[in-house]
Amino acid sequence: MPQRSAGLLIYRLTSGFFEFLLVHPGGPFWARKDEGAWSIPKGLIDENEDELAAARREAEEELGVAIDGDFQPLGSYRQPGGKIVTAWSVESDVDTDAVKSNFFTMEWPPRSGSRKEFPEVDKAGWFSLSEARLKILKGQRAMLDDFMERRNAG
Repeated sequence: MPQRSAGLLIYRLTSGFFEFLLVHPGGPFWARKDEGAWSIPKGLIDENEDELAAARREAEEELGVAIDGDFQPLGSYRQPGGKIVTAWSVESDVDTDAVKSNFFTMEWPPRSGSRKEFPEVDKAGWFSLSEARLKILKGQRAMLDDFMERRNAG
C-alpha cells in the first residue's frame, strides 16, 4: 500500500493572473536545490484522518496560518517515489514573509551521532503559472495543469 499525503494548491488572483503558493523544503538535502524542488503544502495523512482535514492540518503546520475557503478537489497524483498525493485548490492570500513552519530533527552530519533541528519549510513564495511549473516538483506539475484546465473549462 503506497503512502498517502494530502495538500493544498493555494492560489490568488493578481492583476487578473493566477499566482500559486509553493513551499521550499527545509533541511540539508534541499538547501542548494531550487528548480523542481518546491511543493504545495502537504503531508502524510494520519490513520483514520479525513483527507481534507489532513491537507488543512499540514498546510497550517508548514505555513503557521490556518487556511480557510472554498476547497475544490483537484485529484490524486502518484509521485515518482510511489506516494499518492491528494490535493485541493483554495483561494487565499498568505503573507509569505510571515510563514512559520514546524521543525523536524535528524542526524546531521550523517553518521555523526549528533542531531540537529531543521524547519520543515524554509521559505514560501508566490509564483506565476510559468514560474510555478519550473519550481514545483515534477510529480506535482499535473496539479497546476488540472487546476488551469478546470478554470478554462468554467
